[in-house]
Amino acid sequence: MKRIRPTLLALALLPSLALAQSTASVYDVNDLDRSVSACQDFNAFANGKWVKANPIPSDKTRWGAFDALREQSLNAQHDILNKAAGGADQAKAGSVEQKIGWLYRSGMDSAAIERAGYTPIKPELAAIVKLKTPADIAAWLGKATERGAGQVFRFGSGADFKDASNQIAFAGQGGLGLPTPDYYTKDEYASLRTAYRDHLAKLFTMTGTKAADATKRADNVLAFETRLAKASLSRVELRDPKNQYHFVTLAEANQITPHFKWDAFFKAINVKPGKGFSLSQPKFFAEFDKMLADVPAAEWRDYLAAHVIDGASSSLTEAFQNERFDFYGKTLNGQPEQEVRWKRVVGSVNGAMGEGLGQLYVKDYFPPDAKARAQVLVDNVRNALKSRIEHLDWMSDTTKAKAIAKWSTFLPKIGYPDHWRNWDDLKIQPNDFFANMRAARAFNQRWELDHIGQKTDRLEWGMTPQTVNAYYNPTDNTINFPAAILQPPFFYANGDDAINYGGIGAVIGHEAGHGFDDQGSQFDGAGNNANWWTAEDRKRFDERTALLGAQFDAYAPIPSMPDKHVNGKLTMGENIGDLGGLNFAYDALQAATAGKPDPMIDGLTRDQRFFLNWARVWRGNIRDKAALVLLNSDPHAPAQFRAIAAPSNMPAFAKAFQCKDGDAMVRSGDKRVQIW
Repeated sequence: MKRIRPTLLALALLPSLALAQSTASVYDVNDLDRSVSACQDFNAFANGKWVKANPIPSDKTRWGAFDALREQSLNAQHDILNKAAGGADQAKAGSVEQKIGWLYRSGMDSAAIERAGYTPIKPELAAIVKLKTPADIAAWLGKATERGAGQVFRFGSGADFKDASNQIAFAGQGGLGLPTPDYYTKDEYASLRTAYRDHLAKLFTMTGTKAADATKRADNVLAFETRLAKASLSRVELRDPKNQYHFVTLAEANQITPHFKWDAFFKAINVKPGKGFSLSQPKFFAEFDKMLADVPAAEWRDYLAAHVIDGASSSLTEAFQNERFDFYGKTLNGQPEQEVRWKRVVGSVNGAMGEGLGQLYVKDYFPPDAKARAQVLVDNVRNALKSRIEHLDWMSDTTKAKAIAKWSTFLPKIGYPDHWRNWDDLKIQPNDFFANMRAARAFNQRWELDHIGQKTDRLEWGMTPQTVNAYYNPTDNTINFPAAILQPPFFYANGDDAINYGGIGAVIGHEAGHGFDDQGSQFDGAGNNANWWTAEDRKRFDERTALLGAQFDAYAPIPSMPDKHVNGKLTMGENIGDLGGLNFAYDALQAATAGKPDPMIDGLTRDQRFFLNWARVWRGNIRDKAALVLLNSDPHAPAQFRAIAAPSNMPAFAKAFQCKDGDAMVRSGDKRVQIW
């Protein structure tokens, strides 16, 4: 349950630096659909032709700029792993290269995996059969958590919301096999519940249960999870920091769950809890405790067994992997075909030794000078954010001073960690994939648990270098940009400033903006969940964010489901990040190019290129089923609306494309949203 994942025109404080840029075109103007007005539908104008010409591959649920870059990273990782696997036997004993090579090789040894069948999980299934009492089940949950296979609830480390310099234990709701609690209770998802039940029954038959008994056991699992779901908070509710942290002593926790003794649990996982821990959703844990007491042991055994089988599927035979894909890939998300084996194994390696693989990745794909050039953009965009804060007309000087204090403690991290994780104690074998994945899971869980009681390390990363993404962490106030996103179309090391600021510059601004979104603004510069706002300023902020929420509530992304709208509250943080980030990046571009003539590349002005690259990074298409799952569960709005929403609130966009009041891409008057 690891750490939450979770500076603008004060270019006087830090000098604005322009990148050494080229005027060579890196934007294909042939992608523009000039039959559509940029002022009416900027996404269609910028991306419509590309989307039509680039259908979703059969092994994907969506395809766009992010996905293409992820595929590029995946292919690079594949090359690294093939090389490591070929040289693993000759590599230095115990080295990252050897362990990565053996891990990948064992995953590709399909013959050995097929011979093993489901034998690797038989000991766990046999142990579950012996569980008879609530005490037995509680003991099982402790052992499962220690080896990284926790069930029912999530458990890990994180910064204490009241003293973020220290790491404490967090326990949070979990245990569901469907995307959100609504899937268990709403009539519209009845067919998916049936399909899920059938999937569970198939897993039971594949491990020796007769068909009639398998259906009954699957019904038990669905009923069990439905009860958990009814006690679970929604995705929107979970965005509130008050629902993410509830500090208790062991004695207080035991009062909430009298049948589940937390002192025994902490002893079982070999963790000293100190003064206490966060039992983050007390209502959920109270229901979990009642279920320990009143759900028959046989039904608990069915639930635990189902999740052992399903959780192990990716390390078992092709039949198990196919069954899991048939439900989660095909039925739930509409993906026609499963990815080829090597892609799945690369994913497993990332889950097991992601930072180890990243250590090899950056050697080949991210030279030090790229990191230095990216730092220039980070500095400029952060300065633009600072200036924006200083010039706000709706915020008092008192709150501004606190906001600047938080800004001053931002820690940007670029590319990869300064210090790599140590893998010495992880034992990897050359020819046993299941054993390797089990060992890695336990090793990573021990690493996670060992944070508890320690000081927070702001230099630690929550993403690997090969990940095409970026993030802000409110409890350590860091903005993080992995190496894999610092590439085209986001970032061209010697490219046009307008393209770079519209791409990675806006991403930088977005992540920095998370420090001041509806969640991040509830944490101070030290990472503590503390109020630094005056009541009047918070009220003004909430009024502005409500207007942004209403803008997104109106968007309906799935033509075949016109009644399904974006949830403006669920996506609020990301939408604030986009709106602020694009403004910060635009200001930084103006400062970095002040006094310089516009090169007018391919007939496009500097500002046009800036907004077009912003739209380009959001181009893409998605299958309807996958879009529905994300609409229900993802805090990010659909990509086509991210391309248009922020620009439509910016006068600079209207000016760049000569748009007028009344055009769809111009939100003016009381409809225009301006926050930071």
